[in-house]
Amino acid sequence: MLSISLVTMPMVKSRPTVIAHRGAPGYLPEHTLPAKALAYAMGADFLEQDVVATRDDELVVLHDIYLDRVSDVAERFPQRARADGRYYVRDFDLAELRHLKVSERRQVDGSAVYARRFPPNTGNFRIHTFAEELGFLEALNNSTGGTVGCYPEIKRPAWHREQGVDIAPLFLQTLQDFAYIDKEHAVFVQCFDADELVRIRHELGCRLPLVQLIGENDWGDGPTDFDRLRTRAGLKQLAETVNAIGPSLMHLYYLTDATPKASSLCSDAHDVGLLVHPYTFRKDELPPGFDSFTALIDFALDSLQVDGLFTDFADVVRSAVDNKA
Repeated sequence: MLSISLVTMPMVKSRPTVIAHRGAPGYLPEHTLPAKALAYAMGADFLEQDVVATRDDELVVLHDIYLDRVSDVAERFPQRARADGRYYVRDFDLAELRHLKVSERRQVDGSAVYARRFPPNTGNFRIHTFAEELGFLEALNNSTGGTVGCYPEIKRPAWHREQGVDIAPLFLQTLQDFAYIDKEHAVFVQCFDADELVRIRHELGCRLPLVQLIGENDWGDGPTDFDRLRTRAGLKQLAETVNAIGPSLMHLYYLTDATPKASSLCSDAHDVGLLVHPYTFRKDELPPGFDSFTALIDFALDSLQVDGLFTDFADVVRSAVDNKA
């Protein structure tokens, strides 16, 4: 096992980080380059990429290992669903994925998940590779003089290995190809799978800042006991490997007489030197206890004192963060 020291992340910042969750999906279909360009223009500090592998071991930017809820794959390749009725990225070569049109995320019945967003099955949006997005971001930083970073997630690494590909080394090599080697201010690497993050840090030798995503135990994103990770002991152990946690908003507060109260998770994480970047801040999907997006953001910034916010609405969060500065 390699001995890799953690990148030291600053705990005192001038303002919290605005992370463009899947680009700007509040306005354009998620994980498309137009959505990333819009989020960039809105002033995001980081653009998020979710990374999955194709049949020919190319890495593409899609939120899921599935294609059917965000593309026209069922119309173009009607015989390619698995027994469960789903269409998997891993069953298609990159050249085939290039033929698909990407759409606003849909429900099983074809209706939009978020009714007031970009209309489903509208426009001409396409799938792109992880390398293409990193090149796109590099070009935007060059043309604007900006310093926007990338915030990629390795999706379902254990599942990918079952499907015949070790996605983590391919992922890290792509970052290295774009000189993301030890740029602590330009990139965060995130994953739900705690075992994979340990491997990435201590076996594969990654020196980049790592983020442990924290969801629910039944989500199936990895063999991770999230209940344990949220304890003080779990956070202390995480701090031996990662630099930050990315918890679901629901883990950061509880309701008392319908009033949100901060849980100890954020302060406990700060106590062991971890940054806290919760997800997902959506003005069209408010969590229980909040009657406005402004109230939610204020609670996160003032009561929780988070270090960053994953959001579908980078423009609104950017404005709120700047107004607090």
